[in-house]
Amino acid sequence: MALIKSISGIRGTIGGKPGENLTPVDIVKFTAAFGAWAGLRLKKHPLSFVVGRDARKSGGMVNTLVITTLRSLGINVTDLGMATTPTVELAVTGLNADGGIIITASHNPAEWNALKLLNEKGEFLSSSDGMQVIELAESEDFTFASNDFTGFLEHDKTWGGKHIDKIIGLDLVTVRDIKSAGFTVAIDCINSVGGIILPDLLNALGIKKIIELNTLPDGNFAHNPEPLPENLKDISELVIKSKADIGFVVDPDVDRLAIVCEDGTMFGEEYTLVAVSDYILKNKPGSTVSNLSSTRALKDITESHGCKHYSSAVGEVNVVEEMKKRDAIIGGEGNGGVIYPELHYGRDALAGIALFLSHLARSGQKCSELRRTYPDYVIAKKKLALSPETKFSHIVKSVKTHFRDHSVDERDGLWIDYQGGWVQIRKSNTEPIIRIYAEGRTAQDAEDLANKVIETVKKS
Repeated sequence: MALIKSISGIRGTIGGKPGENLTPVDIVKFTAAFGAWAGLRLKKHPLSFVVGRDARKSGGMVNTLVITTLRSLGINVTDLGMATTPTVELAVTGLNADGGIIITASHNPAEWNALKLLNEKGEFLSSSDGMQVIELAESEDFTFASNDFTGFLEHDKTWGGKHIDKIIGLDLVTVRDIKSAGFTVAIDCINSVGGIILPDLLNALGIKKIIELNTLPDGNFAHNPEPLPENLKDISELVIKSKADIGFVVDPDVDRLAIVCEDGTMFGEEYTLVAVSDYILKNKPGSTVSNLSSTRALKDITESHGCKHYSSAVGEVNVVEEMKKRDAIIGGEGNGGVIYPELHYGRDALAGIALFLSHLARSGQKCSELRRTYPDYVIAKKKLALSPETKFSHIVKSVKTHFRDHSVDERDGLWIDYQGGWVQIRKSNTEPIIRIYAEGRTAQDAEDLANKVIETVKKS
Protein backbone atom coordinates (compact mmCIF):
# COMPACT_ATOMS: atom_id res chain seq x y z
CA MET A 1 0.00 0.00 0.00
CA ALA A 2 1.33 3.45 -0.78
CA LEU A 3 0.80 7.19 -0.92
CA ILE A 4 2.94 9.25 -3.28
CA LYS A 5 2.96 13.05 -3.29
CA SER A 6 4.67 14.59 -6.29
CA ILE A 7 4.54 17.65 -8.49
CA SER A 8 2.04 15.82 -10.70
CA GLY A 9 -0.44 15.39 -7.83
CA ILE A 10 -1.22 12.82 -5.16
CA ARG A 11 -1.51 9.11 -5.93
CA GLY A 12 -2.07 6.10 -3.75
CA THR A 13 -4.00 2.98 -2.85
CA ILE A 14 -7.49 3.56 -1.53
CA GLY A 15 -8.17 2.99 2.19
CA GLY A 16 -5.90 2.52 5.18
CA LYS A 17 -4.39 5.17 7.40
CA PRO A 18 -4.04 8.87 6.55
CA GLY A 19 -0.59 9.77 5.34
CA GLU A 20 0.13 6.17 4.37
CA ASN A 21 -2.59 5.54 1.78
CA LEU A 22 -5.02 7.61 -0.25
CA THR A 23 -7.72 8.27 2.35
CA PRO A 24 -10.52 10.87 2.55
CA VAL A 25 -8.30 12.92 4.87
CA ASP A 26 -5.50 13.05 2.28
CA ILE A 27 -7.89 13.77 -0.59
CA VAL A 28 -9.51 16.71 1.24
CA LYS A 29 -6.19 18.12 2.43
CA PHE A 30 -4.52 17.98 -0.99
CA THR A 31 -7.59 19.33 -2.81
CA ALA A 32 -7.86 22.21 -0.34
CA ALA A 33 -4.16 22.99 -0.77
CA PHE A 34 -4.53 23.11 -4.54
CA GLY A 35 -7.57 25.36 -4.36
CA ALA A 36 -5.83 27.67 -1.89
CA TRP A 37 -2.70 27.77 -4.04
CA ALA A 38 -4.72 28.75 -7.11
CA GLY A 39 -6.41 31.55 -5.17
CA LEU A 40 -3.10 32.93 -3.92
CA ARG A 41 -1.55 32.71 -7.37
CA LEU A 42 -4.40 34.15 -9.44
CA LYS A 43 -5.60 36.63 -6.78
CA LYS A 44 -9.24 36.40 -7.80
CA HIS A 45 -12.54 35.32 -6.30
CA PRO A 46 -14.49 33.26 -6.96
CA LEU A 47 -12.39 30.71 -8.79
CA SER A 48 -13.84 28.13 -11.15
CA PHE A 49 -12.52 24.58 -11.55
CA VAL A 50 -13.29 21.67 -13.86
CA VAL A 51 -13.39 18.13 -12.45
CA GLY A 52 -13.54 14.81 -14.30
CA ARG A 53 -12.77 11.19 -13.50
CA ASP A 54 -12.07 7.79 -15.01
CA ALA A 55 -14.28 4.76 -14.29
CA ARG A 56 -12.49 3.34 -11.24
CA LYS A 57 -14.84 2.06 -8.56
CA SER A 58 -13.39 4.53 -6.07
CA GLY A 59 -13.94 7.40 -8.50
CA GLY A 60 -17.42 8.39 -7.31
CA MET A 61 -16.30 8.64 -3.70
CA VAL A 62 -13.17 10.61 -4.55
CA ASN A 63 -15.16 12.84 -6.90
CA THR A 64 -17.62 13.74 -4.14
CA LEU A 65 -14.81 14.59 -1.72
CA VAL A 66 -12.97 16.72 -4.28
CA ILE A 67 -16.03 18.68 -5.37
CA THR A 68 -17.26 19.25 -1.82
CA THR A 69 -13.83 20.46 -0.74
CA LEU A 70 -13.53 22.87 -3.66
CA ARG A 71 -17.00 24.27 -3.02
CA SER A 72 -16.14 24.63 0.67
CA LEU A 73 -13.30 26.92 -0.43
CA GLY A 74 -15.79 29.07 -2.35
CA ILE A 75 -14.73 27.63 -5.72
CA ASN A 76 -17.33 27.08 -8.45
CA VAL A 77 -17.12 23.60 -9.97
CA THR A 78 -18.07 22.18 -13.35
CA ASP A 79 -18.29 18.41 -13.07
CA LEU A 80 -17.76 16.55 -16.36
CA GLY A 81 -18.51 13.19 -14.77
CA MET A 82 -16.62 10.33 -16.39
CA ALA A 83 -14.27 11.93 -18.89
CA THR A 84 -10.82 11.37 -20.37
CA THR A 85 -7.80 13.29 -19.15
CA PRO A 86 -7.39 15.20 -22.45
CA THR A 87 -11.12 16.04 -22.42
CA VAL A 88 -10.78 17.67 -19.00
CA GLU A 89 -7.71 19.56 -20.20
CA LEU A 90 -9.63 20.96 -23.16
CA ALA A 91 -12.60 21.87 -20.97
CA VAL A 92 -10.44 23.95 -18.63
CA THR A 93 -9.48 26.32 -21.42
CA GLY A 94 -12.82 26.00 -23.20
CA LEU A 95 -14.67 27.14 -20.09
CA ASN A 96 -12.04 29.75 -19.15
CA ALA A 97 -11.64 27.93 -15.84
CA ASP A 98 -8.89 28.65 -13.33
CA GLY A 99 -7.80 25.05 -12.95
CA GLY A 100 -8.85 21.44 -13.05
CA ILE A 101 -8.58 18.14 -11.24
CA ILE A 102 -8.62 14.79 -13.00
CA ILE A 103 -9.41 11.85 -10.74
CA THR A 104 -7.42 8.99 -12.23
CA ALA A 105 -4.42 6.83 -11.43
CA SER A 106 -3.76 6.39 -15.15
CA HIS A 107 -2.00 3.06 -15.76
CA ASN A 108 -1.95 1.99 -12.10
CA PRO A 109 -4.07 -1.02 -11.00
CA ALA A 110 -7.70 -0.67 -9.92
CA GLU A 111 -6.97 -0.30 -6.19
CA TRP A 112 -5.14 2.96 -6.90
CA ASN A 113 -6.53 6.41 -7.53
CA ALA A 114 -5.06 9.88 -7.84
CA LEU A 115 -5.61 13.58 -8.32
CA LYS A 116 -3.95 15.08 -11.39
CA LEU A 117 -3.76 18.86 -11.13
CA LEU A 118 -4.18 21.32 -14.00
CA ASN A 119 -3.49 25.05 -14.16
CA GLU A 120 -5.64 27.57 -16.02
CA LYS A 121 -4.02 26.53 -19.33
CA GLY A 122 -5.28 22.98 -18.89
CA GLU A 123 -1.69 21.83 -18.38
CA PHE A 124 0.03 20.02 -15.52
CA LEU A 125 1.75 22.14 -12.92
CA SER A 126 5.41 23.07 -13.17
CA SER A 127 7.84 21.59 -10.65
CA SER A 128 7.93 24.78 -8.56
CA ASP A 129 4.14 25.14 -8.58
CA GLY A 130 3.68 21.52 -7.60
CA MET A 131 6.06 21.89 -4.69
CA GLN A 132 4.12 24.92 -3.43
CA VAL A 133 0.92 22.85 -3.40
CA ILE A 134 2.66 20.06 -1.47
CA GLU A 135 3.98 22.57 1.08
CA LEU A 136 0.50 24.05 1.54
CA ALA A 137 -0.95 20.59 2.05
CA GLU A 138 1.66 19.72 4.67
CA SER A 139 1.17 23.01 6.55
CA GLU A 140 -2.64 22.91 6.14
CA ASP A 141 -2.47 26.65 5.54
CA PHE A 142 -5.86 27.11 3.91
CA THR A 143 -9.17 28.63 4.98
CA PHE A 144 -12.64 27.38 4.13
CA ALA A 145 -15.46 29.71 3.13
CA SER A 146 -18.44 30.56 5.29
CA ASN A 147 -21.92 29.27 4.48
CA ASP A 148 -22.74 32.35 2.40
CA PHE A 149 -19.82 31.88 0.01
CA THR A 150 -19.97 28.20 -0.88
CA GLY A 151 -19.17 27.58 -4.54
CA PHE A 152 -21.88 26.33 -6.90
CA LEU A 153 -21.87 23.06 -8.81
CA GLU A 154 -22.74 22.56 -12.48
CA HIS A 155 -22.81 19.28 -14.41
CA ASP A 156 -21.69 19.32 -18.05
CA LYS A 157 -21.57 16.11 -20.09
CA THR A 158 -21.03 17.82 -23.46
CA TRP A 159 -17.25 17.97 -23.51
CA GLY A 160 -16.67 14.50 -24.95
CA GLY A 161 -18.56 15.57 -28.06
CA LYS A 162 -16.76 18.91 -28.17
CA HIS A 163 -13.43 17.12 -27.90
CA ILE A 164 -14.31 14.92 -30.88
CA ASP A 165 -15.45 17.94 -32.90
CA LYS A 166 -12.10 19.65 -32.30
CA ILE A 167 -10.22 16.56 -33.45
CA ILE A 168 -12.35 16.18 -36.58
CA GLY A 169 -11.63 19.83 -37.35
CA LEU A 170 -7.85 19.39 -37.44
CA ASP A 171 -6.36 20.00 -40.90
CA LEU A 172 -4.40 16.74 -40.93
CA VAL A 173 -7.30 14.57 -39.81
CA THR A 174 -8.64 13.43 -43.18
CA VAL A 175 -12.05 11.91 -42.58
CA ARG A 176 -12.66 11.38 -46.30
CA ASP A 177 -9.52 9.24 -46.66
CA ILE A 178 -10.31 7.24 -43.52
CA LYS A 179 -13.88 6.59 -44.64
CA SER A 180 -12.75 5.56 -48.13
CA ALA A 181 -10.27 3.06 -46.66
CA GLY A 182 -13.16 1.09 -45.12
CA PHE A 183 -11.20 0.08 -42.05
CA THR A 184 -12.45 -2.46 -39.53
CA VAL A 185 -11.19 -1.33 -36.14
CA ALA A 186 -10.98 -3.27 -32.87
CA ILE A 187 -10.70 -1.42 -29.56
CA ASP A 188 -9.82 -2.36 -25.97
CA CYS A 189 -10.85 0.31 -23.46
CA ILE A 190 -10.02 -1.53 -20.19
CA ASN A 191 -13.60 -0.95 -18.90
CA SER A 192 -12.98 2.73 -18.34
CA VAL A 193 -13.85 6.04 -20.00
CA GLY A 194 -12.41 5.04 -23.37
CA GLY A 195 -15.44 2.81 -23.75
CA ILE A 196 -17.63 5.91 -23.72
CA ILE A 197 -15.75 8.07 -26.21
CA LEU A 198 -13.78 5.81 -28.58
CA PRO A 199 -16.82 4.42 -30.41
CA ASP A 200 -18.15 7.96 -30.88
CA LEU A 201 -14.79 9.16 -32.21
CA LEU A 202 -14.49 6.27 -34.65
CA ASN A 203 -18.03 6.82 -35.89
CA ALA A 204 -17.24 10.49 -36.45
CA LEU A 205 -14.13 9.44 -38.42
CA GLY A 206 -16.26 7.35 -40.76
CA ILE A 207 -15.44 3.91 -39.35
CA LYS A 208 -18.41 1.64 -40.05
CA LYS A 209 -17.24 -1.56 -38.37
CA ILE A 210 -16.01 -1.35 -34.77
CA ILE A 211 -15.20 -4.48 -32.76
CA GLU A 212 -15.44 -3.66 -29.05
CA LEU A 213 -13.59 -5.26 -26.15
CA ASN A 214 -13.86 -4.10 -22.52
CA THR A 215 -15.90 -1.00 -23.35
CA LEU A 216 -18.34 -1.09 -20.40
CA PRO A 217 -17.08 1.72 -18.10
CA ASP A 218 -17.67 -0.09 -14.79
CA GLY A 219 -14.11 -0.01 -13.47
CA ASN A 220 -13.71 -3.79 -13.57
CA PHE A 221 -10.37 -3.73 -15.35
CA ALA A 222 -10.19 -6.89 -17.46
CA HIS A 223 -6.40 -6.94 -17.32
CA ASN A 224 -3.49 -4.93 -15.99
CA PRO A 225 -4.32 -1.41 -17.24
CA GLU A 226 -0.83 -0.58 -18.47
CA PRO A 227 -0.99 -1.07 -22.28
CA LEU A 228 2.04 -3.37 -22.57
CA PRO A 229 2.23 -6.42 -24.91
CA GLU A 230 1.92 -8.95 -22.09
CA ASN A 231 -1.41 -7.37 -21.10
CA LEU A 232 -2.88 -7.24 -24.61
CA LYS A 233 -3.22 -10.87 -25.69
CA ASP A 234 -7.03 -10.70 -25.88
CA ILE A 235 -7.11 -7.71 -28.24
CA SER A 236 -4.36 -9.28 -30.36
CA GLU A 237 -6.42 -12.45 -30.75
CA LEU A 238 -9.57 -10.42 -31.42
CA VAL A 239 -7.90 -8.47 -34.23
CA ILE A 240 -6.95 -11.71 -35.97
CA LYS A 241 -10.28 -13.44 -35.36
CA SER A 242 -12.37 -10.47 -36.55
CA LYS A 243 -10.02 -9.76 -39.49
CA ALA A 244 -9.68 -6.18 -38.30
CA ASP A 245 -7.31 -3.81 -40.07
CA ILE A 246 -6.06 -2.39 -36.79
CA GLY A 247 -6.57 -2.50 -33.05
CA PHE A 248 -6.38 0.43 -30.62
CA VAL A 249 -5.78 0.11 -26.89
CA VAL A 250 -6.01 2.97 -24.40
CA ASP A 251 -5.25 3.22 -20.69
CA PRO A 252 -7.97 4.09 -18.11
CA ASP A 253 -7.79 7.87 -18.66
CA VAL A 254 -7.11 7.73 -22.43
CA ASP A 255 -3.87 9.67 -22.66
CA ARG A 256 -1.81 6.68 -23.85
CA LEU A 257 -2.29 4.77 -27.09
CA ALA A 258 -1.04 1.34 -28.13
CA ILE A 259 -1.65 -0.10 -31.59
CA VAL A 260 -2.13 -3.70 -32.75
CA CYS A 261 -1.41 -4.57 -36.38
CA GLU A 262 -3.76 -6.58 -38.57
CA ASP A 263 -1.70 -9.74 -38.01
CA GLY A 264 -2.02 -9.45 -34.23
CA THR A 265 1.50 -8.14 -33.66
CA MET A 266 2.19 -5.05 -31.61
CA PHE A 267 2.98 -1.91 -33.57
CA GLY A 268 4.99 -0.96 -30.49
CA GLU A 269 3.91 1.61 -27.91
CA GLU A 270 7.14 3.50 -28.57
CA TYR A 271 6.21 3.75 -32.24
CA THR A 272 2.82 5.39 -31.75
CA LEU A 273 4.55 8.78 -31.48
CA VAL A 274 7.07 7.86 -34.19
CA ALA A 275 4.37 7.10 -36.76
CA VAL A 276 2.19 10.11 -35.93
CA SER A 277 5.25 12.38 -36.03
CA ASP A 278 6.26 10.95 -39.40
CA TYR A 279 2.80 11.77 -40.74
CA ILE A 280 2.89 15.32 -39.37
CA LEU A 281 6.40 15.94 -40.73
CA LYS A 282 5.43 14.67 -44.19
CA ASN A 283 2.93 17.51 -44.33
CA LYS A 284 4.60 20.22 -42.28
CA PRO A 285 8.28 20.62 -41.30
CA GLY A 286 9.16 21.42 -37.71
CA SER A 287 10.95 20.19 -34.62
CA THR A 288 9.94 17.27 -32.43
CA VAL A 289 10.40 16.51 -28.74
CA SER A 290 10.32 13.30 -26.71
CA ASN A 291 11.58 12.42 -23.27
CA LEU A 292 14.89 10.75 -22.54
CA SER A 293 13.17 7.39 -22.01
CA SER A 294 11.70 7.33 -25.52
CA THR A 295 13.02 5.51 -28.56
CA ARG A 296 15.79 6.94 -30.69
CA ALA A 297 13.63 6.12 -33.73
CA LEU A 298 11.87 9.50 -33.38
CA LYS A 299 15.20 11.29 -33.72
CA ASP A 300 16.01 9.20 -36.81
CA ILE A 301 12.65 9.92 -38.45
CA THR A 302 12.77 13.62 -37.58
CA GLU A 303 16.23 14.01 -39.09
CA SER A 304 15.18 12.07 -42.21
CA HIS A 305 12.72 14.93 -42.83
CA GLY A 306 15.52 17.47 -42.40
CA CYS A 307 14.18 18.59 -39.03
CA LYS A 308 15.54 18.79 -35.49
CA HIS A 309 14.71 16.54 -32.55
CA TYR A 310 15.09 17.56 -28.90
CA SER A 311 14.84 15.59 -25.66
CA SER A 312 13.44 16.42 -22.24
CA ALA A 313 13.26 14.92 -18.78
CA VAL A 314 10.52 12.32 -18.25
CA GLY A 315 7.11 13.73 -17.41
CA GLU A 316 4.46 15.40 -19.53
CA VAL A 317 5.09 18.84 -18.03
CA ASN A 318 8.78 18.59 -18.98
CA VAL A 319 7.98 17.53 -22.54
CA VAL A 320 5.51 20.39 -22.89
CA GLU A 321 8.02 22.95 -21.57
CA GLU A 322 10.62 21.74 -24.08
CA MET A 323 8.07 21.75 -26.91
CA LYS A 324 7.19 25.35 -26.20
CA LYS A 325 10.85 26.28 -25.97
CA ARG A 326 11.59 24.65 -29.34
CA ASP A 327 8.27 25.59 -30.97
CA ALA A 328 7.81 21.89 -31.74
CA ILE A 329 4.93 20.85 -33.98
CA ILE A 330 4.62 17.38 -32.45
CA GLY A 331 5.97 15.66 -29.36
CA GLY A 332 5.20 13.29 -26.55
CA GLU A 333 6.43 10.25 -24.74
CA GLY A 334 7.35 6.74 -25.76
CA ASN A 335 4.60 5.31 -23.60
CA GLY A 336 2.10 6.02 -26.37
CA GLY A 337 1.57 9.63 -25.38
CA VAL A 338 1.03 11.96 -28.37
CA ILE A 339 1.03 15.73 -27.79
CA TYR A 340 -0.21 17.77 -30.75
CA PRO A 341 -0.09 21.52 -29.97
CA GLU A 342 -2.54 22.38 -32.74
CA LEU A 343 -5.15 20.74 -30.50
CA HIS A 344 -3.71 21.28 -27.01
CA TYR A 345 -0.57 20.72 -24.94
CA GLY A 346 -1.47 17.37 -23.43
CA ARG A 347 -1.11 13.67 -24.21
CA ASP A 348 -4.18 12.68 -26.18
CA ALA A 349 -4.87 9.13 -27.37
CA LEU A 350 -7.96 10.30 -29.26
CA ALA A 351 -5.95 12.73 -31.35
CA GLY A 352 -3.37 9.98 -31.82
CA ILE A 353 -6.02 7.63 -33.21
CA ALA A 354 -7.37 10.19 -35.66
CA LEU A 355 -3.93 11.19 -36.92
CA PHE A 356 -2.72 7.58 -37.17
CA LEU A 357 -5.78 6.50 -39.15
CA SER A 358 -5.25 9.44 -41.50
CA HIS A 359 -1.63 8.35 -41.94
CA LEU A 360 -2.55 4.71 -42.52
CA ALA A 361 -5.30 5.59 -45.00
CA ARG A 362 -3.04 7.87 -47.03
CA SER A 363 -0.19 5.36 -47.01
CA GLY A 364 -2.28 2.66 -48.68
CA GLN A 365 -0.40 0.09 -46.60
CA LYS A 366 -1.38 -2.49 -44.05
CA CYS A 367 -0.56 -1.55 -40.47
CA SER A 368 2.27 -4.10 -40.26
CA GLU A 369 3.73 -2.84 -43.54
CA LEU A 370 3.74 0.73 -42.24
CA ARG A 371 5.54 -0.41 -39.09
CA ARG A 372 8.31 -1.99 -41.17
CA THR A 373 9.12 1.38 -42.73
CA TYR A 374 10.53 2.60 -39.40
CA PRO A 375 13.96 1.83 -37.94
CA ASP A 376 14.01 -1.03 -35.46
CA TYR A 377 14.95 -0.40 -31.86
CA VAL A 378 13.96 -2.43 -28.83
CA ILE A 379 13.59 -1.07 -25.30
CA ALA A 380 13.94 -3.29 -22.24
CA LYS A 381 11.98 -1.85 -19.33
CA LYS A 382 12.95 -3.03 -15.86
CA LYS A 383 12.14 -1.86 -12.37
CA LEU A 384 13.50 -2.44 -8.90
CA ALA A 385 11.70 -1.79 -5.60
CA LEU A 386 13.02 1.28 -3.82
CA SER A 387 13.16 0.93 -0.05
CA PRO A 388 12.72 4.09 2.08
CA GLU A 389 16.32 3.99 3.31
CA THR A 390 17.80 3.74 -0.20
CA LYS A 391 19.58 6.88 -1.39
CA PHE A 392 19.04 7.26 -5.10
CA SER A 393 22.00 9.64 -5.36
CA HIS A 394 24.33 6.84 -4.26
CA ILE A 395 22.92 4.55 -6.93
CA VAL A 396 23.43 7.18 -9.63
CA LYS A 397 27.00 7.75 -8.52
CA SER A 398 27.78 4.03 -8.65
CA VAL A 399 26.27 3.57 -12.13
CA LYS A 400 27.96 6.70 -13.45
CA THR A 401 31.33 5.43 -12.22
CA HIS A 402 30.77 2.08 -13.92
CA PHE A 403 30.03 3.82 -17.25
CA ARG A 404 32.62 6.55 -16.82
CA ASP A 405 33.76 6.37 -20.46
CA HIS A 406 30.31 7.16 -21.88
CA SER A 407 28.48 10.44 -22.49
CA VAL A 408 25.82 11.09 -19.86
CA ASP A 409 22.81 13.34 -19.28
CA GLU A 410 21.73 14.01 -15.69
CA ARG A 411 18.59 16.05 -16.29
CA ASP A 412 16.47 13.10 -15.22
CA GLY A 413 18.23 10.51 -13.12
CA LEU A 414 21.10 9.27 -15.24
CA TRP A 415 20.93 8.75 -19.02
CA ILE A 416 23.94 7.11 -20.67
CA ASP A 417 24.71 7.06 -24.38
CA TYR A 418 25.73 3.59 -25.50
CA GLN A 419 26.80 2.06 -28.79
CA GLY A 420 23.64 1.41 -30.80
CA GLY A 421 21.40 2.65 -28.00
CA TRP A 422 21.21 4.11 -24.50
CA VAL A 423 20.31 3.28 -20.91
CA GLN A 424 18.56 5.37 -18.28
CA ILE A 425 18.06 4.91 -14.56
CA ARG A 426 15.56 7.12 -12.77
CA LYS A 427 13.36 7.25 -9.71
CA SER A 428 9.68 6.92 -10.57
CA ASN A 429 7.41 9.91 -9.92
CA THR A 430 4.37 7.69 -9.43
CA GLU A 431 5.57 4.49 -7.73
CA PRO A 432 8.17 3.57 -5.05
CA ILE A 433 10.51 2.02 -7.61
CA ILE A 434 13.61 2.64 -9.71
CA ARG A 435 13.04 2.38 -13.45
CA ILE A 436 15.82 1.07 -15.66
CA TYR A 437 15.23 1.49 -19.40
CA ALA A 438 17.72 0.35 -22.02
CA GLU A 439 17.46 0.56 -25.80
CA GLY A 440 19.36 -1.44 -28.38
CA ARG A 441 19.05 -2.62 -31.94
CA THR A 442 17.91 -6.05 -30.75
CA ALA A 443 16.02 -7.33 -27.72
CA GLN A 444 19.14 -9.14 -26.55
CA ASP A 445 21.24 -5.96 -26.76
CA ALA A 446 18.68 -4.07 -24.69
CA GLU A 447 18.32 -6.86 -22.12
CA ASP A 448 22.07 -7.23 -21.72
CA LEU A 449 22.53 -3.50 -21.16
CA ALA A 450 19.65 -3.29 -18.67
CA ASN A 451 20.92 -6.30 -16.73
CA LYS A 452 24.41 -4.83 -16.61
CA VAL A 453 22.97 -1.73 -14.91
CA ILE A 454 20.81 -3.81 -12.54
CA GLU A 455 23.89 -5.73 -11.41
CA THR A 456 25.67 -2.43 -10.74
CA VAL A 457 22.68 -1.09 -8.79
CA LYS A 458 22.48 -4.19 -6.60
CA LYS A 459 26.16 -3.85 -5.74
CA SER A 460 25.89 -0.16 -4.86
